[in-house]
Amino acid sequence: MSTTRHLVNRRRRLATSPSRPSPSTELIPEPVTEVEPEAATATEHEPKAVTGSEREPEAVTGSEPEPRAAATSRRRLRPRLPVLLCVLTVLLGTFAAWAFASAASLRDEPARQNTALTDIARTSEVKGRIGEAVGAVFSYDYASPARSDRAAKTYLTGRAVQQHQDMLAEVREQAPRQKLVLTTTVTASGVEYLDGDRARLLIFADQSNTRTGKDEETTFAAAMFAVDAVRRGDTWRIAAIDTFTR
Repeated sequence: MSTTRHLVNRRRRLATSPSRPSPSTELIPEPVTEVEPEAATATEHEPKAVTGSEREPEAVTGSEPEPRAAATSRRRLRPRLPVLLCVLTVLLGTFAAWAFASAASLRDEPARQNTALTDIARTSEVKGRIGEAVGAVFSYDYASPARSDRAAKTYLTGRAVQQHQDMLAEVREQAPRQKLVLTTTVTASGVEYLDGDRARLLIFADQSNTRTGKDEETTFAAAMFAVDAVRRGDTWRIAAIDTFTR
């Protein structure tokens, strides 16, 4: 009985009391945090953080000195590289032209065509033939003058023919009266120049002049002269005689 009355009283209190939301459906408002005036002011005036992309150029330059300097050096070297290449090209071209001209002049220089030291066989041949020729044409026997004439025809050519006649003119004139015998022997010779069929030789010779008359007398003399030689067929001939006299 008391339980029934208790339920009735409870219903009456609920009916007369204002409606409240069920605990399950009641919304809990979010707490509002009040901001202090000083804090708000500090927040508004606080400097904004600067990112790496927004830094000023001076700061970036100061923080990275080496990469920036290297980049500047590379930028300075790039324009100079084509200029240096052009200068080197001009220098190499000039050197190549000079070398070609020098080689051509050396090939054309007569001294470079001298084979006196390289063609040993030809050098020995011309020395032997010209030594024989000098001994024949510069020897004279008053008893057989025709022998000297044959030697001149065999071994002389060009200017040497007249030069030989002028050099032996006095000997021919005095030989019959004094019964002269002139003998010339080549003691040494050197090939100064040899180019194909032309050569120049320096001759050293001993000469003996003997008078076979009543008062026999022999005199000796040494001679040095140069000859220009040319090859005619199978033999070498004397083309010019240089006695080094003016």
